[in-house]
Amino acid sequence: MSVKCNIMCDSTCDFTAEQATERNVTILPFHYVEADKPNGGLCGDDDLFQSRSAHEFYDAIRHGATPMTSQPSQLEYDEAFQAAYESGVPTVLFCISSALSGGYNGAVMSLDRLKEAHPDEEIRIYVVDSLLASTALTLLLNEACNKRDEGMNAERLVIWAEEARYRVHTLFMVDNLDALHRGGRLPKGVAVIGDALDVKALLHFNLDGSLGIRSVARGRKKGMRKLVDYYAKNVKIEDEANVCGVGDADVADEGFGIASELRALDDSLEVLRPTIGPTIGSHVGPGMLSLVFWGSDRRNDKAVTKVKGVRVAK
Repeated sequence: MSVKCNIMCDSTCDFTAEQATERNVTILPFHYVEADKPNGGLCGDDDLFQSRSAHEFYDAIRHGATPMTSQPSQLEYDEAFQAAYESGVPTVLFCISSALSGGYNGAVMSLDRLKEAHPDEEIRIYVVDSLLASTALTLLLNEACNKRDEGMNAERLVIWAEEARYRVHTLFMVDNLDALHRGGRLPKGVAVIGDALDVKALLHFNLDGSLGIRSVARGRKKGMRKLVDYYAKNVKIEDEANVCGVGDADVADEGFGIASELRALDDSLEVLRPTIGPTIGSHVGPGMLSLVFWGSDRRNDKAVTKVKGVRVAK
């Protein structure tokens, strides 16, 4: 059976290379580099941990590396869209939240150029602002692949995704607040006090795709308990697969522990276990744990707070 549409996504989706191949998803890589060590520091393409393992990447950060990230270049977007155009198959690109990165805007600029180059043709290539990132984007992308494989065409997939993104619920915890402070997410005083008191910030996505602090927990174990409790109180499956995601930044044992607790609540639940990739990992550091699942429309949720100035890539 012929494919009704192709799917692309930037590398912040946290798929593995094997998953991307199996699900027939084209990945556009972000990049990372230590600004003061361009040739000898922690640098490379976000290639889904093919050239550098997750442990190697996060261990470098534990030992002082401070990588910065950048979105795909205009040339990379141009080449990806040109290939999609030449394939003749309608294509949908899923992007990291525009509130966190300029990747979505960069993709739109590139697509506009392609359309200008072919003014008399209908270009069936679409760019979706997921308003999500990382494990949350993993969940949305996974379900988008399911919808495509069930026969959904590109236009219907875009309509579905722009509604479904508001039903992806996310709660994630960082090990410490240093990386958030370095990225301009938190004032230094808040970060120092939070770490001194062993307070863990539990963050989520606001409706505009920015980050907000939903809650705090006194200690890591209590934070992990809050993740599971949040799922139990808010999970709601509509027409999606009974799937959730537990992501981790080089703390796999804790991630599997949370997954086990979730399966104890529902033995039919499939738990995706993505590793937080280099792009997001550069800004949250090792130790992050995230939980994502399908719930009710978040546009009806009034718990919308912001951490101002949060961006993960220029």
